[in-house]
Amino acid sequence: MYFLTKELYFPSVDETSIEGVLAIGGDLSVERLLLAYRSGIFPWFNEDDPILWWSPPERMVVAPSIYKVSKSIRNLLNQNKFQVTFNQNFNEVILGCQQIERPGQEGTWLSDDFVESYSKLHEMGIAKSVEVWQNEELVGGLYGVDLGHIFCGESMFSKVPNASKVAFVTLINYLKENNYKLLDCQVHNDHLEKLGAFEVSRETFMKVLKSEEINFASNKLKHGH
Repeated sequence: MYFLTKELYFPSVDETSIEGVLAIGGDLSVERLLLAYRSGIFPWFNEDDPILWWSPPERMVVAPSIYKVSKSIRNLLNQNKFQVTFNQNFNEVILGCQQIERPGQEGTWLSDDFVESYSKLHEMGIAKSVEVWQNEELVGGLYGVDLGHIFCGESMFSKVPNASKVAFVTLINYLKENNYKLLDCQVHNDHLEKLGAFEVSRETFMKVLKSEEINFASNKLKHGH
């Protein structure tokens, strides 16, 4: 594992550990965060731990071009229970992600430093949010880092049932309409898999990051989904 100094540098993702950790330390400056995302790396660590930088061997993604909205979510969207906006209240969304209680999870990995750094990225037009409203109240949303052809999803929250699902699918529809190659969901979890995300190899993800064309339909089948 590589120990970062103040120098703005990351080793090659080929040097990542089996678990997916590439480096430890450094800071959450916007310059380092941008270098990380553009290099296929993201930060993920518990609040009181050192900063860990990841590039896992398997990357959880959604390919908007082949995404099929489930019948249940389609019905949900058609009910117009929620109103969805883009980039209208980033601050409340990231605080919602920080403060929401999650089953089986003590505290949050979204530290105040995290919130401050991603808020700066938002001011630069790079970090973006999706807001879900019900009766003019913010009830869910998500945020992430927009690389132009890949949207790197960071976190989402829901105060009422299905609000985050609506944010997720609305974002995918937007990414599809605007020819994004991937929604990066970073690491596997069952909830994302149920929503239609699947894993690709780090090698495949890095090819997309470098704007190579990939057939995701065949890639998805190859990974057993």
